Amino acid sequence: MQTPMTPTAASSLIVIPCLNEAVHIGALLEQLRPAAARLGARIVVADGGSTDGTQDIVEEAAAEDPRVILLANPKRIQSAAINLAVATFGDGADYLIRIDAHGGYPADYCDRLVEEALATDADSVVVSMLTSGTGAVQKAVAAAQNSKLGTGGSKHRHMSAGEWVDHGHHALMRIAAFKAVGGYDESFSHNEDAELDHRLRLAGYRIWMSGRTQMVYYPRATLKGLFFQYLGYGRGRAKNVLKHRMVPKLRQMIPLLVAPVVLLAFFSLFHWLAAVPFLLWAAVCLGYGAVTAIRQRNSGIALAGVSAMVMHLGWSLGFWQQLLTPRSQRKAA
Repeated sequence: MQTPMTPTAASSLIVIPCLNEAVHIGALLEQLRPAAARLGARIVVADGGSTDGTQDIVEEAAAEDPRVILLANPKRIQSAAINLAVATFGDGADYLIRIDAHGGYPADYCDRLVEEALATDADSVVVSMLTSGTGAVQKAVAAAQNSKLGTGGSKHRHMSAGEWVDHGHHALMRIAAFKAVGGYDESFSHNEDAELDHRLRLAGYRIWMSGRTQMVYYPRATLKGLFFQYLGYGRGRAKNVLKHRMVPKLRQMIPLLVAPVVLLAFFSLFHWLAAVPFLLWAAVCLGYGAVTAIRQRNSGIALAGVSAMVMHLGWSLGFWQQLLTPRSQRKAA
């Protein structure tokens, strides 16, 4: 691996994949501009064709600060956005910092990432992703996504003290390592981060989970949006499994049973025992939501169990859909 750099030698490229984020992008750029000045970084907003005024907001920021750049991303998806930004503006930068437009970050987020990369000589620094919501449904979704029931105990869904990991929410990556493994696989619209982490590890690169900073994710505000999001996640995970011939982890294999359990429940029309697995799953999820609401004295998150069921079902259906689709018909997941 490369030898550690001194802080004065390290430079960064901040990339924000974006599509219709007019509500968030202005404030996010205002927050990032001081960090970009401190780090000598460009901020590239790779926009996938926003129609809500996002591009106008970015162009206004670019007129005030030459560090801000609007880049058209004709392929629209995040993996292509970051690849394009690195290919266009990555020369001369040491680190890629990935920022999600629909998230919240501490003011010193970028600084802490670079400091930790230099301190550990990590090739990638990932962060914990804590979920927060405002409306009733969003709060319930956040409670589910912050729980083991919803995410199976994934490390990056909980605070870390700092440790070497196999995967986490992408935050910073050494551009040399990113380029060496070929960047993101643009056939992935979901799970592209886990797929890239797998190739990084195979190539001998190291991934560090930050113990100094984290980000906040704002989840879908409707159960319909949540379902389709996890449908994509499930398809992406299945595509990853098929590409690398990986064996899913136990926490991923258990939700795979949900779609078959729901299908089996339809046969309860012929025999009541067919409904038992479905009823047990529903009881666990709904019971979790009720217990969580009571413990936290917050009736607004009682729907966390329903949110978890929607997540499980979407993920399971997406996985099976991708797995059972003939190879000749598979598209980007």
